[in-house]
Amino acid sequence: MDERMKLVADYIEGRGSMSALCAHYGVSRRTGYKWVNRYKAEGVDGLKERTRAPRRRPHTTSPAVVSMLIEAKHKHPVWGPKKLVAWLAEKHPNIDFPAPSTAANWLGRHGLVKTRGKRHRVPAYSSPLAHAEKPNDVWCADFKGQFKMGGGDWCYPLTISDASSRFLVECRGLPNTRAKNSQAWFQRAFERYGLPMAIRTDNGAPFVTKAAGGLSRLSVWWHKLGIIHERIEPGHPEQNGRHERMHLTLKLETARPPKSSFRSQQKAFDLFREEFNVERPHEALHMQAPGKHYVPSGRPMPATLGSMEYPDGYRVRKVVRGGRFRWPGRHAIHVGAPLEEEYVGCKQLDDERWEVYFGTLLLGFIDISMIDIGLIRAS
Repeated sequence: MDERMKLVADYIEGRGSMSALCAHYGVSRRTGYKWVNRYKAEGVDGLKERTRAPRRRPHTTSPAVVSMLIEAKHKHPVWGPKKLVAWLAEKHPNIDFPAPSTAANWLGRHGLVKTRGKRHRVPAYSSPLAHAEKPNDVWCADFKGQFKMGGGDWCYPLTISDASSRFLVECRGLPNTRAKNSQAWFQRAFERYGLPMAIRTDNGAPFVTKAAGGLSRLSVWWHKLGIIHERIEPGHPEQNGRHERMHLTLKLETARPPKSSFRSQQKAFDLFREEFNVERPHEALHMQAPGKHYVPSGRPMPATLGSMEYPDGYRVRKVVRGGRFRWPGRHAIHVGAPLEEEYVGCKQLDDERWEVYFGTLLLGFIDISMIDIGLIRAS
């Protein structure tokens, strides 16, 4: 305002030409004449800054249309903006409704749209799936096809099979998918048949969590036993197709109709498992039963289980409560609750970068050159 007043005063009092004054004040001649004309028309108020917003907004949403959107949202609270706009456009073909994104903005201003939180995805499993050439190379495990029994309780069938021989190692009806219940039956299978080289599962509970490496308490236990945990890609059940096909037969023969209790349902599972392994011919096995091809593993279940060991030169850190371990400089590196009370090994790559392992599983990287030091998860 002060500079504009000086320019106008100098010009009115004849202290120089418009060109000379505009050059002195660093504005164009057009701007100089604009301020002079505004001052003559409006006085000092004419020198105030004005909004640059357009006077007309031909594409703005009218209040009537906004009211229609709000009313439609109240009538159909679970519908999104796209459905609401399409529904209104069909009912009122002579009205121009805004794009769904604009509709979402208006609904958001009135508190009718819930903001979605960031979706935390399970870390990807990038290693190739092993080929099951012989028994116990790969076991397949899953909770599939939960159903309600006659008494009203839910039954979650835990199934474990050998990928090579199709032998059904375990089929157990459980009341939930908690890791503690599952681990007890995996331990029973390991004690009876020995340890497989790998176990293949989907990305659901209790096999996978959002911790580093996708580790769960169950898979941490497997890694400590020397078992590789393989995970199929999300949305690709065909990568565990042999096990999926067995599930279809299991459900047809044991859950239709469902039994009245866990005891009677488990009896049906046991009879199915016996017939499947001993009597049922399998086309992929030249019409022989899986029991004729399966042999127990030569790797027995150990009596005790120690901590992970790492090569010389690794910096070993204990993961404490909260799923974190300390790094020099008072930095807490988070790897996830499933690794609480376990030890991770850190391998130095160069002056600034370290790899973090749990056993042979790469969890991620530490880059100490970053301002916020944390685990960069392995892809």
